Amino acid sequence: MTRRLKRIAPMQAGKILGLLYACFGLLLLPFIAFGGLMGLFASHAGQLQNASAPPPAVIGAIMFGMAIGAPILYGLMGFLGGIIMAALYNLSARWVGGLEVEVE
Repeated sequence: MTRRLKRIAPMQAGKILGLLYACFGLLLLPFIAFGGLMGLFASHAGQLQNASAPPPAVIGAIMFGMAIGAPILYGLMGFLGGIIMAALYNLSARWVGGLEVEVE
């Protein structure tokens, strides 16, 4: 039996995609935090001596801030993107009829 998806609720799509993107941001958190730790360790080891570059401790602190902010930023962008894409889908589904899905 073929069914046609004619409308997606924009707020519901925004909530779902916001949650999924925030979870993806949490998956990236350890990698970003690891980069911050490497910057802090390099500052204590004294390996980076370029006068024009910011101190490695500052880079490490920025990386830790990015690690905390990544899930929040990803979630917000997923929420807004979900709302926009659902609204665009609803508009285009009026013109061409929507997706056809076969169910059993």
